[in-house]
Amino acid sequence: MKKIVALASICFLVMAFTVSPYPIDGYERTGIKRLKRLELIQSGELKDAATIPLGALKSWEEISLNLASRKEDSLGSFFQVDDGLQREIGGLFRGLDRSYSIAVLDISNPDSTRYAQRNETLGYQPGSVGKLAVLNALFTQLAKIYPDSFEQRIELLKNKSVKSGVWGLTDEHTVPIFNIEKNTLVKRQVIASDVFTLFEWADHMLSVSNNGAASIVWREALLMSVFCEKYPELTQEEADAYFKETPKKLLTDMANDIVNLPLRQLGITHEEWRLGSFFTGGANTYVGDKGGSIGTPLGLMKFLVQLEQGKVIDEASSLEMKRLMYMTDRRIRYAQSPSLKEAAVYFKSGSLYKCDRSKGEECGKYMGNVMNYMNSIIIVEHPDNCKYIVALMSNVLRKNSASDHMYLANLIDKAIRKG
Repeated sequence: MKKIVALASICFLVMAFTVSPYPIDGYERTGIKRLKRLELIQSGELKDAATIPLGALKSWEEISLNLASRKEDSLGSFFQVDDGLQREIGGLFRGLDRSYSIAVLDISNPDSTRYAQRNETLGYQPGSVGKLAVLNALFTQLAKIYPDSFEQRIELLKNKSVKSGVWGLTDEHTVPIFNIEKNTLVKRQVIASDVFTLFEWADHMLSVSNNGAASIVWREALLMSVFCEKYPELTQEEADAYFKETPKKLLTDMANDIVNLPLRQLGITHEEWRLGSFFTGGANTYVGDKGGSIGTPLGLMKFLVQLEQGKVIDEASSLEMKRLMYMTDRRIRYAQSPSLKEAAVYFKSGSLYKCDRSKGEECGKYMGNVMNYMNSIIIVEHPDNCKYIVALMSNVLRKNSASDHMYLANLIDKAIRKG
């Protein structure tokens, strides 16, 4: 065994960079302390070298759903290929192999949308983009606990604090911890003793794509489904006892259903998008893997379209999830394109690579020679009302595709504007 390891050093990591969703003025509403720091920077009360992009300055009340007027329309009505846009998008990938897949929907005019696609049903390991399924699971369970009050759902997210435990271990990505009294910021990895509110764990899951936070949010969605209306008062001791006393196979089956069944209810099939494992090794103490993970541009586009329609659970939930995707800090990969500087972007990126150095090939971080997935999903809203949705997935070996995604973002923006 040691000889095999020496011959082939395998790097298998879900990676993502630091980004920061949710509107800057959202602290009072959510209690997410990181937002208070951004608010102080914007007002000039706190100095920071980082510049907040113009497109990141929307208030939480300014964010809206672009396709709410078409809430009753079927998914199929959005996926009729527009010949002109199809030619433009298809031309961007001429000569390239099936390592790139994409779905694009121009929603500038909600009553006359335009759609284009390429290898849209090809499956990829979704990486951190899969965390949106966890977010959906969380809001699905909140709606079951408080079916008649969205404000109570928000209050639970804001006021319910839970401990990491082994579920948050281990992830090399840090989380921002802002001390409001001292105005100090510390960035470090999640440790077992960390306690944050549900809103903060969800924000850590998306804002810095922390894998530990994703496992914890998934865990809490599972506990919500088990304890239902008793969950708000559930103690840490009761939660810990439940996981210790429940058979691992049962927990695995339940956890799998929690994240995947809500996707099926949206008409997203098993082969279009599913999650099969938690994001941290610590979670595997209690929950196993099942079914593997996969994502396709079409499956992700189905989710984003229904999010904009207000059909992911309900309109209020769809809007809140969109707010959690709103980027208010440094932009990366696709979202880093200069053409999007003044645009509001709602973004999730994820990558996963694997290296086998026994092949003698160049291989490194984000440059896997066995697999090298990089995925970007984004909703773009320009000030001039040019609005569109993109789901881009790629698996180009031995090359960091971040610059390619950024370059394609510029070309896709131009292609949509031609119409």
